[in-house]
Amino acid sequence: MEPRLNQITPFVPCTSPQTQIEFYRDMLGFTVGFQAENYAFLRWDSVAIRLVEVDASIDLHSPEREGSFYIDVAGIDAFYEQLRPKLDTLPSGRVRAPFNQEYGQREFHVADEDCTLVFFGEAVQS
Repeated sequence: MEPRLNQITPFVPCTSPQTQIEFYRDMLGFTVGFQAENYAFLRWDSVAIRLVEVDASIDLHSPEREGSFYIDVAGIDAFYEQLRPKLDTLPSGRVRAPFNQEYGQREFHVADEDCTLVFFGEAVQS
């Protein structure tokens, strides 16, 4: 049998797992699959993330520590509108509304509680 890659599940560093769990669950709609003191596994359909606690002294807002990951979505505009009432409650600068990229993707961006940038995108139909 030929090997096949099925999924990527990023590890997302955070200084407060509970705060991040609440963000990904309550703001973005993920479901908590497992939670421990310093680790959590969250899922939405075939997309999953793993939150892992780092020492609070680590500045995750520092440019050299900033991280990001990309989630491919079908129906990007409808998905954004579904999340929009909650996203509108975030401080200014944490959300970038849907827009078309020159490389053929329509995206919106959301910064989580520790400044990890979550990209949501869909191929633009030509």
